[in-house]
Amino acid sequence: MASTARVPRRRFTGAGAPWVPYAFVAPFVVLFLLFLVAPIGVAIVNSLFSRQSSGLGFGGSTVDFIGLANFARAFADTDFLMGFPRVLLYGVVQVPVMMAVAAAFALLFDSALVRGRRFFQFAIFLPYAVPSVIAALLWGFLYQPSVSPILQLLSGWGIDVDVLAPGTVLWSIANINLWSLIGINMIILFAALQGVPREMYEAARLDGAGELRTALQIKLPMIGPAILLTTLSSVIGTLQLFNEPQVLQSVTSNIPSDYTPNMAIYAASTLGKDPYLASAMAVILGLATLLVSLGLLAANRRTTKRASDGI
Repeated sequence: MASTARVPRRRFTGAGAPWVPYAFVAPFVVLFLLFLVAPIGVAIVNSLFSRQSSGLGFGGSTVDFIGLANFARAFADTDFLMGFPRVLLYGVVQVPVMMAVAAAFALLFDSALVRGRRFFQFAIFLPYAVPSVIAALLWGFLYQPSVSPILQLLSGWGIDVDVLAPGTVLWSIANINLWSLIGINMIILFAALQGVPREMYEAARLDGAGELRTALQIKLPMIGPAILLTTLSSVIGTLQLFNEPQVLQSVTSNIPSDYTPNMAIYAASTLGKDPYLASAMAVILGLATLLVSLGLLAANRRTTKRASDGI
């Protein structure tokens, strides 16, 4: 008769060891230090140096410590500084529009008013899967009157629109980002709505609240952290605007090489061949992004505190 004795299972003896949590966290820490902290450190160090030539340019060159001189040069560069109000104007318009449309789609899909919800969710999310460079190339084709079917149709109706003119090219860039990013923000907000207890909706209906009132007074306040997350990431992305205007440079002359701060940094390091000045510009941009993010968080805390005090 075959033996039915059970073979004892091996147990993981390191479960209670103090090094186990660190082993799980170590991959993230290594990648975080390698790809975020280290580049920031390199940029800060490089911003304090400059390459100096000797012998009227015919001799060798040395890298010398110059302190904050690169930052003074960056603040004296009016073209670099003009990129900041440009992207801030872009963000003041683009971010609220994107968040409003994304929230409207999320609330619509969370209600019982839409049939074929999965299909429409996928259709709205799909542009996010297109890389930003490809999206800019696609829209660059649609922005050229000679080949754009949309502009040709409008021209046939007597409507001549130059979407790449100096006054409209910024909003043409904003349109590309709206098309690309509304879907991912909608998915994040919709996922947050799924975590709201359904009992709250039932209580609101018993109190006589309709769909619109429930959405504005219950759903949106309950997903406040998700709204803050998507808004903050959108603001950071606005300050780092680069791919779309860089690609559209090939189809219009109304986007100079220093149109945004990130483009000015790229131009300084490649066209100007001055990576030390570019590092100083990058540090300034990073500090500006940090200050705007902290300001947004502080404003959110004040709003939340004021709302809680009023309850």
